[in-house]
Amino acid sequence: MRFAHLYRDLAQAGAGILLVPSAFSPVTGAAHWQTLLRARAIETGCFVLAAAQTGRHDAAKGRARETHGHSLAVDPWGTVLADAGTAPGVTCVDLDLDAVAQARQRVPSLTHDRPYDGPT
Repeated sequence: MRFAHLYRDLAQAGAGILLVPSAFSPVTGAAHWQTLLRARAIETGCFVLAAAQTGRHDAAKGRARETHGHSLAVDPWGTVLADAGTAPGVTCVDLDLDAVAQARQRVPSLTHDRPYDGPT
């Protein structure tokens, strides 16, 4: 989620749906998860379907960990279509792929890239 250029490259290569599996911690999940997913959807004009681990997990080394959950489906305009919360389960959403073209027409940022050299 934190590598915006990867998702931009996928969108420019023709992707209309981005699949994002994740296991955010409760702290960073609460602070960043939904914001980052919505940002990736808006800046790419893609649907973002983000499956997220949830709950408490036993680790191989005996240390348990917790994950934030909140699997999300976000449309290309950044609207959250579904939030699965923190209970394990399955969430279904209908995707209208015409929304990808509509969002990209309204915000044509994928066509405005310019090559640049990063800081030296």
